[in-house]
Amino acid sequence: MSDKLLYALTRPLLFSLDPETAHNLTLPALKNAAACGLTALAGKPASDPRTVMGITFPNPVGLAAGLDKDGAYIDGLAALGFGFIEVGTVTPRPQPGNPKPRIFRLPQANAVINRMGFNNGGVDAFVANVQASKFFRNKEGVLGLNIGKNADTPIERAADDYLHCLEKVYPYASYVTVNISSPNTKNLRQLQGGSELDALLSQLKEVQQRLADKHKHYVPIALKIAPDVDGEQVKSIAAALLRHKMDAVIATNTTITRDAVKGLSHAEETGGLSGAPVFEMSNAVIRALKAEVGDALPIIGVGGILSGENAQAKIAAGASLVQLYTGLIYRGPALVKECAAALRKSR
Repeated sequence: MSDKLLYALTRPLLFSLDPETAHNLTLPALKNAAACGLTALAGKPASDPRTVMGITFPNPVGLAAGLDKDGAYIDGLAALGFGFIEVGTVTPRPQPGNPKPRIFRLPQANAVINRMGFNNGGVDAFVANVQASKFFRNKEGVLGLNIGKNADTPIERAADDYLHCLEKVYPYASYVTVNISSPNTKNLRQLQGGSELDALLSQLKEVQQRLADKHKHYVPIALKIAPDVDGEQVKSIAAALLRHKMDAVIATNTTITRDAVKGLSHAEETGGLSGAPVFEMSNAVIRALKAEVGDALPIIGVGGILSGENAQAKIAAGASLVQLYTGLIYRGPALVKECAAALRKSR
């Protein structure tokens, strides 16, 4: 049975459940299926290596952070054929996140609103999970580790949290993503602005160099930004990224706007909106970034990819790699191979 047909049969059951319940059932099931070798029956995308940030990716289609915040299901997710896996966002200390319910489906718009709030078991448990994964132990592929700050850490001390997490995850990451763009941690997006961004990037690069010397290995750092930035903000962010010689930028996170989903059930819930409504917003940010950074800084495109054609559009806008998340909820695992095939065909 193909993965496409299997998901078509499974989706009605999953969509009959609360979204977070469905999420919490799906990941362990995927882990068990991979452990039994069942996911291997679907096959993997054809090889299509891309070198970005000095790393060779087996194919350009990755998993975006957020699906596996604790790094507990890396092996199951890797079995779906991704060219790279990004897990997190992780914070220094464990935290429960925001009160439930905190995930809402908007099926008419192929969208999701979430206000999870970086719920995770803390960076020490996260690192232990990464170390326990076969994917890491056997060096099976590219692993991105996404870091954030605790909700109760004052924004003026946010850098302390990022630097703490960077120290902890550095030895285990293919690359590290710094998430300053979630709308679900109070004031977090403030770090995308002028002096705050400069100060954060300066400290990150200083610690990165020290860790590279210590471990005799350079681990790239990517910055993940929001779609809710205007042209001037993009120029400012791009200038800071170039000034501090960052390794990549991920565009984009979820949006706080609701224009595309007005009138739909759950549209007024607070949180970040992902899926199809973010597609053009993220593409616009990618194009604007590309105009500023050219080939000096790679862009990883994420937001609203629900088809191979969507993935191609991200690359056409200026991205070197793409990531999936909400599209997996609506299309299932077959989306990975569809996107990989489309990008391989369009090279």
